[in-house]
Amino acid sequence: MWSAFVRNSIQQARIAALNLTRHRRRTLLALAIICGGVVSFLLAGGFINWVLWGMREGVIQSQLGHVQITRPGYFRDGASDPYRFLLDGDLSVIRGGPTFDIRTVAPRLAFTGLVSINDATISFIGEGVDAQAEIPLSGGITTLAGSDLASAGADAAVLGEGLAANLGAHPGDSVVLMATTASGGVNAVELKVAGIFATPVKAYDDTAIRVPIEAARRLMRVDGATSWVVLLDDTAHTDAAIAAFRAALPADRYEIVPWIELADFYNKTVELFGTQVNAVLLLIAVIVVLSISNTLSMAVIERTTEIGTSMALGVRRLGILGLFVWEGVVLGVVAGVLGVGIALALGELISFVGIPMPPPPGMSRGYTGRIDISAALALQGFLLAFLATVVASILPAWKASRMNIVDALRHHA
Repeated sequence: MWSAFVRNSIQQARIAALNLTRHRRRTLLALAIICGGVVSFLLAGGFINWVLWGMREGVIQSQLGHVQITRPGYFRDGASDPYRFLLDGDLSVIRGGPTFDIRTVAPRLAFTGLVSINDATISFIGEGVDAQAEIPLSGGITTLAGSDLASAGADAAVLGEGLAANLGAHPGDSVVLMATTASGGVNAVELKVAGIFATPVKAYDDTAIRVPIEAARRLMRVDGATSWVVLLDDTAHTDAAIAAFRAALPADRYEIVPWIELADFYNKTVELFGTQVNAVLLLIAVIVVLSISNTLSMAVIERTTEIGTSMALGVRRLGILGLFVWEGVVLGVVAGVLGVGIALALGELISFVGIPMPPPPGMSRGYTGRIDISAALALQGFLLAFLATVVASILPAWKASRMNIVDALRHHA
């Protein structure tokens, strides 16, 4: 029974393909409309995919890592008293697993205060970091002047671009950091500006100072760290790592937080772009349905006598309906394959050339865009062509199947 169905389907597809080739100009126009819609959708979606990928990896590799380990409640209640949530354990408790590798585990100590140089004093948000452990986490950090912390001494600091500009600070200058210690007193340290850096997030660069974690501990008069930042070998392994860490580390002492829960701006951007992609998909689908429905309706009118003759020879109305629906199926498959193929080729070409882009909101530098058409997006583009064309063929096919035999035979009389 299944083999008979397959043979019948192949036969119907062959007949539909022959009917489509009888009117090549109309068929080519229909293919052009569908392929144009698919290509437009895939190129737009591919660009958004690349932007989101770049934003995700930039946030992970310059700020958040893949996983952050803290004391329970640190991100909820730690803003008012972060030093109540200090981690003082051995970093060796964090290990890789059978499905993932750990590139680095970097302790960080968060602190805030005032930074002064000459007569200028500005508030800052600081991070004490292990300079060597942070090297793999510096992929999204660009050193604009001077050097990074890994190349500097123990009494060095690197300033965000915006903060350095507001202070008028340059590499080699001395700055004084003043902060309220964990016990409520006031302390200060003098550090030398080793370099100036920039990240993809301008708001961070306008307030950030990074110093060796020992200098931060000396300033705040504490030991330990407020968080351990874990960078994995691949973002796709985040869920596996979280499950392994939660199984290995006591829940009453450690909270395992994935990067996605901390990347608020990224999450809102994904939601916004997702809405835009769905709107583009719906708009293209409507255009394809209306265009192809009109094209197939013209084909039905031109073949009215043929339809009447077929029905007079015993072809059932269901068979007439199926004939035109199969034409939509064949047209959708061919257009979908062609559209996806053309979009992939154009995507590679555009990515090779690059798309110069101005700085987006919240960032200070432009970038060169690429096109990233994933397998899921390509399948979505194919389904757009296929389903929209099949839907567009239903109304003309139904009209053809409801024709009166006598009127159809007399159509050209």
